[in-house]
Amino acid sequence: MKANKTILQMKYARVVKLFAELSGLSLEDSLEVFYDSYLYKMMSEGIADMHCRSDQYLVNLLMDEHKNKL
Repeated sequence: MKANKTILQMKYARVVKLFAELSGLSLEDSLEVFYDSYLYKMMSEGIADMHCRSDQYLVNLLMDEHKNKL
């Protein structure tokens, strides 16, 4: 299922902001991590309705993915 583009953009913003707060990275670096992630690909393509998950759940996934890339 595809989400409304505006709502999806708002979700991205919340996830990036929370990721920045929890990781200690700048918003710019957090945005780069997010847009280079598999999580972003899944959300933007509507895979597994990832956009329906809570912000905290998505940030946890992003944190795990980011740690595994380091």
